[in-house]
Amino acid sequence: MTQIRVPERRARVLRGRPYSLDEFASKYDLRREQAESLFTRFGPSSIELDLLMAAKRRAPVVPDRIAQ
Repeated sequence: MTQIRVPERRARVLRGRPYSLDEFASKYDLRREQAESLFTRFGPSSIELDLLMAAKRRAPVVPDRIAQ
């Protein structure tokens, strides 16, 4: 019999400070469902999510509090 191999799920290394779901949604003016989907797929990393949104050509609506 052929054995089915399930791929390993590797944990991602957190780059940058983590966003909270509400902070991410409000920064990019996203609906809760949309923000939750991206947050689940790409993790809470501020660097990863900012790069993703830049690739989607979505500028932040609310500036970073850390940058000020």
